[in-house]
Amino acid sequence: MPGTAARTVLAVVTAASLVACASGAGGDDAAGDDPSGSAGPGKCTVSAKLVPSCGAWWGVTPVIGARQDPAAAVRDFERKTGRTVDIYHGYHTGPELFPTASEIGLTRESGKHRMLVLNWKPDDGKTWKQVAQGAADAQIAREAAYLKTHFTKKFWLVIHHEPEEEVKTAPASGKTAADYRAMFRHVVSEFRADGARNILFTMVYMGYSGYMVKPWFKDLYPGDKYVDWIGFDPFAKSNIKDYPALVNKVAAAQQSLGFPGFYDYSAKYFPDKPLMLSEWAVLETPGDPGRKPAFFRDVAKEFANYPRIKALAYYNTTHAVNMPDGGDTSVDATPDALRAFKALGKSPEFKVKR
Repeated sequence: MPGTAARTVLAVVTAASLVACASGAGGDDAAGDDPSGSAGPGKCTVSAKLVPSCGAWWGVTPVIGARQDPAAAVRDFERKTGRTVDIYHGYHTGPELFPTASEIGLTRESGKHRMLVLNWKPDDGKTWKQVAQGAADAQIAREAAYLKTHFTKKFWLVIHHEPEEEVKTAPASGKTAADYRAMFRHVVSEFRADGARNILFTMVYMGYSGYMVKPWFKDLYPGDKYVDWIGFDPFAKSNIKDYPALVNKVAAAQQSLGFPGFYDYSAKYFPDKPLMLSEWAVLETPGDPGRKPAFFRDVAKEFANYPRIKALAYYNTTHAVNMPDGGDTSVDATPDALRAFKALGKSPEFKVKR
């Protein structure tokens, strides 16, 4: 998500399916996890880790105010775009218990089949090193106990998304890349020790090549045994012309060096992990109202060429922070944009049957 300031943002994670999938509900007896999307002739499944073998989950990130009910924001977005989202994504920090009653309600609405991605910063007021040393253990135990009595469905838990822009190289800072890795591992280990069995632990990067070339970048990754899904957050400014450029964004300084974008990078360094665009968006470009609808049409055309992406979360707002031209990513910025987005969401390529 753009910026590092505390935000009261709640989100829905998008998704999309390459073909209509006949599958189970993603229980423990579901198929194994194959991020490439192969499931055998004519058979689509959803794995125990909620990986659809055909396509990906559909959703969006509606940015809301501090007092707005997230469920209302979700339903408003669904009304505008003409379909139910598969996954709702909410942001939490510090001592908050999650999911909230409103978030739980979204998953229990008859006939809707919504799931949750919950983004949590356990280091609120602490350094990563302090959390790795146990500073948040009591809160983790409290949260694990809360889950056992309030929410036992599987969900994605993102542990402090987009850490790259907060890394400090000074060892005494408590915020080195190695400190982040240790924090992530510790939080996962504590949840597991406390008996929380319904969590899919998710590592979310910015996906910006300017950070990917840093000597510490690889030190962020907690390791395969601690990570179930990988996410990244690409935004299409005016210099990003299409979906391939979005998922493989490379800064100008690295383009001449042949540096890979995040999709290609992930295939090399964590090939067995399913990917989600945990936040993605297309910025409104002044003087070019046709760009956003054309981009949405390109997503439908190109999506099948990037089969490891199993969820897309559209970051829907009129004022994304630290973005150019006012940061308008809204899908209904123009009637043409809304029509194109509705068509994208309703197409067979972006549906998963459960």
